[in-house]
Amino acid sequence: MSGAEEAGGGGPAAGPAGAVPAGAGVGAGVGVGVGAGPGAAAGPAAAAALGEAAGPGLPDEAGLAGARQLQEAAGDPDAPPKKRLRAAEAAEAAAAAAAAGSGKLEERLYSVLCCTVCLDLPKASVYQCTNGHLMCAGCFIHLLADARLKEEQATCPNCRCEISKSLCCRNLAVEKAVSELPSECGFCLRQFPRSLLERHQKEECQDRVTQCKYKRIGCPWHGPFHELTVHEAACAHPTKTGNELMEILDEMDQSHRKEMQLYNSIFSLLSFEKIGYTEVQFRPYRTDDFITRLYYETPRFTVLNQTWVLKARVNDSERNPNLSCKRTLSFQLLLKSKVTAPLECSFLLLKGPYDDVKISPVIYHFVFTNESNETDYVPLPIVDSVECNKLLAAKNINLRLFLFQIQK
Repeated sequence: MSGAEEAGGGGPAAGPAGAVPAGAGVGAGVGVGVGAGPGAAAGPAAAAALGEAAGPGLPDEAGLAGARQLQEAAGDPDAPPKKRLRAAEAAEAAAAAAAAGSGKLEERLYSVLCCTVCLDLPKASVYQCTNGHLMCAGCFIHLLADARLKEEQATCPNCRCEISKSLCCRNLAVEKAVSELPSECGFCLRQFPRSLLERHQKEECQDRVTQCKYKRIGCPWHGPFHELTVHEAACAHPTKTGNELMEILDEMDQSHRKEMQLYNSIFSLLSFEKIGYTEVQFRPYRTDDFITRLYYETPRFTVLNQTWVLKARVNDSERNPNLSCKRTLSFQLLLKSKVTAPLECSFLLLKGPYDDVKISPVIYHFVFTNESNETDYVPLPIVDSVECNKLLAAKNINLRLFLFQIQK
């Protein structure tokens, strides 16, 4: 009797050494994660049962493969110190679990399905390079943005193959598998599938942190949801006098006035006689300095019978923006045609019709003349650095410019 038959107890299902355990391990893990067929209804318990039934074949091999991947990340001299330390700790834990043949299937799958950059399970989209290495959406966008800033080709941190939005694709099977893995609620410490965790924490958990309904009139209470009814019944703020509430209402009015001022300004601009708008496309360029810097510029375009150009720069042209976690974009508007009289304009940039970047509207004013034909660099009001990385990772930046000519 061969070694394979002995390991399988001589049963016909044993098959060649390593073949059946590998199929059983992967099929059990991914089949339950994707939710295909009758096995999907079994949930995490069935996944664990299938993992144990598979024997020491794939789960251990998967754990060892994941441990090797983490060890490679820990030994990468280019990786940040925190990532090397985290990778070393995760590699030790994964190797120990795989060698001992212990640990739940979910724990062993963690090292297999985690992002190769941040070493965490992806929370949304999962991208893979041409060799199959996984990256969460945030890390993938960050790699593309860093490569754009450093004027390099973005590469996979594992195998160094080229990556881009056209070369990489999403791995839907991994996304669904990760969404079915259990995760612990940060409030009640119970475990739920990741696909249900967000709704549980926002709407269902009795220990989630909530605020008093009288917060608008100054109540500072924060506490678990199951104590909310008792607090509101005893809250002293509903019994405040009118004079005590006036200061709180004044602060609310000031915030409301700022918002209304912006909207009123936009509506008043829409009543102007001369209004123009156009789609603009910022293209990346490099300066001719010894240390080149990234900047963006649009082709010439015509609005209000005048020729214009837009320029943009990253972090106000600081020396190494790729080393900064906080990233911003600023832009300036240049008048390229000659004018016979001063041209007073208001302008603002908004997202284009096909982009999902979040930009808060801000109105800028400038008087253009032949001597003063370009504005100062003004901030592009992007919500945060994540949105800025989305723009930098794109091949071009597409926005919409509105121009309003002020006639006296």
